[in-house]
Amino acid sequence: MSDTAILTLKTMLAHLDDAKKYQSLRDVMETLPAPDLAAVFEDLPPEKLPVLFRLCPKDLAAEIFAELTPETQQNLIDGLTDKELKAVVDELFVDDATDLVEEMPASVVKRILAQADPATRRMINELLQYPEDSAGGVMTTELMELRPDMTVSKAMDTIRQNGFDKETINNCYVTDRDRTLIGVVSLRALVLEKDAGRLIRDLMDSNVVSVTTTTDQEDVSHLFEKYGFLAIPVVDAEKRLVGIVTIDDAISILQEEASEDFAKMNAIGPSDKPYFKQSMWDLYKSRAPWLIFLMISATFSSMVIRGYESALAAVTVLTAYIPMLTDTGGNAGSQSTSTIIRGMAVGDIAPRDLPRILWRECRVALLCGLTLAVCNFGKMLLFDRIAPPVALVVCLTLTCTVLISQLIGGLLPVLAEKIKIDPAVMASPLITTIVDTTTLLVYFNIAKTILKI
Repeated sequence: MSDTAILTLKTMLAHLDDAKKYQSLRDVMETLPAPDLAAVFEDLPPEKLPVLFRLCPKDLAAEIFAELTPETQQNLIDGLTDKELKAVVDELFVDDATDLVEEMPASVVKRILAQADPATRRMINELLQYPEDSAGGVMTTELMELRPDMTVSKAMDTIRQNGFDKETINNCYVTDRDRTLIGVVSLRALVLEKDAGRLIRDLMDSNVVSVTTTTDQEDVSHLFEKYGFLAIPVVDAEKRLVGIVTIDDAISILQEEASEDFAKMNAIGPSDKPYFKQSMWDLYKSRAPWLIFLMISATFSSMVIRGYESALAAVTVLTAYIPMLTDTGGNAGSQSTSTIIRGMAVGDIAPRDLPRILWRECRVALLCGLTLAVCNFGKMLLFDRIAPPVALVVCLTLTCTVLISQLIGGLLPVLAEKIKIDPAVMASPLITTIVDTTTLLVYFNIAKTILKI
């Protein structure tokens, strides 16, 4: 149904100037959820954005606006009147409004804040004081708060009166008079409680999992994964409740962190823009610096080869196996690095585990290396018709390469974490460059020792 409605909507928009059947357009839009409508908005030319946006009901318009990319949001703001912009800002949750302000140019921010009501403006300014990647920076202040001496009946009345403007009411947070967080009670518990006069302090769970305003957003998202929460309260240094982080924000954080790690693991500068929203210059800037760095790093391999030219001249067949050895080393190192980075990302591995990591990787590497060496030795004798001493050199190097590569692959991400560098930087391209040089040094030294060259 959704796909059919989207197709119908796009067809109507293509002929909007001719047909101008705005009521029919509104009817189709009301059958679609906000994320699907936001996807349609992203494909529209800027001049058509305000036309379609004005057809949306106020609450739906705010939901769509929150789903749009910053670039589309700015195009839409440019086409709205001050009164229309005020209506949108008033309908946005404070955390979404704060995200909007963080992404917009100064001239647009000034206009947004001018249209926001004083209370919203104050909360936006408070949230902007926290680091962007902290719990304080992603939280919302629109939560359901109850007192411990309330009865169930009073609490339900409070929720009915104030719940419309809250991000979520699934969990209600219990605070004392100075807003110190002392417990949490679910809406389910309140609805199912038969004694309307029972006090909230008797129903609440006092063992509340919370985070502080300075907690890293990635650590917050892992708590959602660990406990299965829909929201996590955020407290300040004095344990006073200041906001909550909701599951939708946690999902966005995980997506952003995964995208950033994926980019770094492939030697690309991270970007929060979709591929087709990035200019050619943006793509160039995200790739060229890394390519230059890796190219310069790769010159060490060339230096090693030039240093052993006499050995290669004496046994020219050694040259043929250089690509196989370096590729195998790079692959082995990448496997190890990817495993360790993933383990660190989900909290399975900590820097203190380094000795266990190296011991484990050492054993796995020896098993893998010996397996590859045996297979390759047979192939070189039977199919390549290579002399046994040369085959021995290649296979010994293969075993050493896998061992060294996996140890390096396990070591570098942990060291990066210790010195406060993103472990994803130590992924495939950088590992491959380091391992190539190491492999060549091992190869030529083993060849010189065994072949006496």
